[in-house]
Amino acid sequence: MGTSRAGGAGSLGGAGPAPLLVLGAILSVQLGAAAATSLFDEVGPGGTVLYRLVFAAIVLLALWRPDPRRAERGELGLVALFGVSLAAMNFSFYEALDRIPLGIAVTLEFIGPLGVALAASRRRLDLVWVALAAVGVVLVSGPSGDADAAGIGFALGAGAFWAAYILFSARVGRAFPGGSGLALAMAVAAALMLVPGSALGGAELLDPGLAAVGLAIALLSSAIPYSLELEALRRLSVGVFGVLMSLEPAVAAAVGAVALSQGLSPAEVGGIAAVSAASAGALRRSGADATA
Repeated sequence: MGTSRAGGAGSLGGAGPAPLLVLGAILSVQLGAAAATSLFDEVGPGGTVLYRLVFAAIVLLALWRPDPRRAERGELGLVALFGVSLAAMNFSFYEALDRIPLGIAVTLEFIGPLGVALAASRRRLDLVWVALAAVGVVLVSGPSGDADAAGIGFALGAGAFWAAYILFSARVGRAFPGGSGLALAMAVAAALMLVPGSALGGAELLDPGLAAVGLAIALLSSAIPYSLELEALRRLSVGVFGVLMSLEPAVAAAVGAVALSQGLSPAEVGGIAAVSAASAGALRRSGADATA
């Protein structure tokens, strides 16, 4: 999944060119997604999501130590909705990943943040990005009809929940100090997945070796990229950051090809390129407008 989408530890404060920090975050997320597929045969996508959310919640709660008693009822309701979007986004994405290649899943999911950026703009040029993204979606969805319809549906659903995540994240960030709101939302997401994740994962979830992989997935998909992104945003404009993040579908396709031996057709590669280009154009302008 793109950007951190599930929170993590605080800033690394390390050295390195800012663009490399963003690329490192993207690569970490996609490696985490690739690693997640290794658990699907044992605990399924549901059990894998449970691992990720529980371990991420533990890290966040230990780091920020939020006190929900200090929050107002409306703020807690906002956290609950944020947690629902987190749980639904991760579950939908892993269900998609169980059915379609990583690069295609991430490309379709990326329609979510692209839609948020386009909805905030009224420029005619954005119609070009909409058309380009639509072409990309058609190409990666398999116009010949040989693509997995359920996988495509789950990926697009993950994109919709990612859009909700972005909107709720902004509101929670304004209502709670630091990452305390995200920590509470992650706890809500983990609690929501506890019963279905346990039922889908079964007794295998108690296997120490599988749990260790689940912890690694949580770190790769959440703590490490979130830290890198925080540090990068201290050095980059939001517009440049958005352009760099638009490389995520391409990086996902590369990781899928190398780590998972997932080949893509020329049409699918073209679709990924189209969505990435549309995202770069829309997110760059959106970031420029936000900082103007």
